[in-house]
Amino acid sequence: MKNLQSVVPIPAPVPPRHATGLHLIGDLYGCLCDSRLMLDAAHLESFCKDRVAAAGLTTVGSLFHSFGEGGGVTGVVVLAESHLSIHTWPEAGYVTLDVYVCNYTENNRPKAQKLFDDLQAAFNPADPHLHRVDRA
Repeated sequence: MKNLQSVVPIPAPVPPRHATGLHLIGDLYGCLCDSRLMLDAAHLESFCKDRVAAAGLTTVGSLFHSFGEGGGVTGVVVLAESHLSIHTWPEAGYVTLDVYVCNYTENNRPKAQKLFDDLQAAFNPADPHLHRVDRA
């Protein structure tokens, strides 16, 4: 009779995760700010791109759209590190803010936090609802 041994498979090694990231999300209620940030697509785009640069992140493209007289603005700045998106509802004093960065070549978390904090401060919300998601 043969001696039978159980065979336990050896799992393949898990590759390291290089593209971990940070996703910062804000629902900003009761914004009391410069009305151009809520209504003027060109102004908001320029402001966002300036804040991106000040945070040490890299803009690779952007698109901002105004919804007409008295309407809000929706916009996105594509970053080499990922993205910033923003949507305004001036009639409600409401803004949604989304900053996501990956950390493929360096830790961009502090830069993302600076960008998010600078934008939030500019909108001056009375009631911010903030979320932080560590992405793996």
